[in-house]
Amino acid sequence: MLSFLSVEVRKLNRSLALLLAVAAPSLIAVFGFFMALRAKASAPWEMWMMSGSAIWAYFMMPMSVTALTALVAHMEHGPKSWDHLRALPTPRWSLYAAKAVCVIGLVVLMSAGVLALTAASVSLAAQIKPAVAPTGAFELANYARMLGLMAVAGALMIAIQFWVAMRFASFVPALIVGIGGTFFAVVATSAKQGVFMPWQMPVNILAGEAWRMQTALALGGGLGLIVLILAVIHLARREVL
Repeated sequence: MLSFLSVEVRKLNRSLALLLAVAAPSLIAVFGFFMALRAKASAPWEMWMMSGSAIWAYFMMPMSVTALTALVAHMEHGPKSWDHLRALPTPRWSLYAAKAVCVIGLVVLMSAGVLALTAASVSLAAQIKPAVAPTGAFELANYARMLGLMAVAGALMIAIQFWVAMRFASFVPALIVGIGGTFFAVVATSAKQGVFMPWQMPVNILAGEAWRMQTALALGGGLGLIVLILAVIHLARREVL
């Protein structure tokens, strides 16, 4: 398993996945930078960090997961290398498990990037325009915890996207699922039933109602782990044509 993880990390270094991992948090930071410059007065750190985290959970995380899983899957689907990989004298499940761990790891790294780059962009804007310098304490532990919970709540979404991307050689089904899931999550934001949508679970970490947050963590994290395990088992057993 460790050897497969090492190989997957080296593959990522030669792919566009790392570029995506940098670009997604950077776009949020750029948006925050210009919003801070447009502000007429200072605002608490909490407002800026909540704003960046909300954009990440609401839209950028679902779309990033869609693109990331498609990229990781295409590294094998494109050159049709599954037959060679599955013929290796190692358990097949470890191939898919290593890829799943890499995807989750990149999502966690992107979450950390959202925190770091959002804080840096607002600080830079404050240097240019001192009148908008954030007020209050920068509660790093709270912001990190919030983004960590979003990653946990997004586990079910990641598992579904990973399963679809690995199952189909074409990247189109994964894109359809990801775009469709994000679309319905956006239009159903205020609906009570929306909390049960995997693509809406990360943003429910910011919900005012405790039950929405608890539901997102229980279904997103708990059910997400189960679905991911089932995905690895199914992918390892099926024949690749």
